[in-house]
Amino acid sequence: MHPNAQLIEKFYKAFQKRDAAAMNSCYARDVDFSDAVFIGLKGDQARGMWTMLCERGKDLKLEFSGVTADDKAGKAHWEAWYTFSGTGRAVHNVIDATFEFENGLIRRHTDRFDLHRWAGQALGLPGKLLGWAPFMQNAIRAKARAALDQYLDKR
Repeated sequence: MHPNAQLIEKFYKAFQKRDAAAMNSCYARDVDFSDAVFIGLKGDQARGMWTMLCERGKDLKLEFSGVTADDKAGKAHWEAWYTFSGTGRAVHNVIDATFEFENGLIRRHTDRFDLHRWAGQALGLPGKLLGWAPFMQNAIRAKARAALDQYLDKR
């Protein structure tokens, strides 16, 4: 197995244990992270997001598969089951991740998932009806970013 594939596996095995420190050790100092909610997180912002999610994800269950990597890039599929703290609703999120590597660490990490599907699960009827709409997706992003900024300010 390529060392970068081993790095991806280390990242997700740590996530399964909600071990943010081990996850974050896989990242380059100036890592770039983006997903459908958190767009353009850099360095400590990305590490702080994983720390926040690990601390708050008390009932998180995670599975990953399809890990592949070479010297420059990699990918994985992962699925997470958890209770969304904002509503207490159960979520099953299905994510495809891509990675770029630099000096044996993850330099860029992008997660792709269906935000409309997520909103329907996490927010219920409003998310099902309006989760496709740009204004709703932007509101989800703004609320999540505000929560992350508040979390980082307290650290």
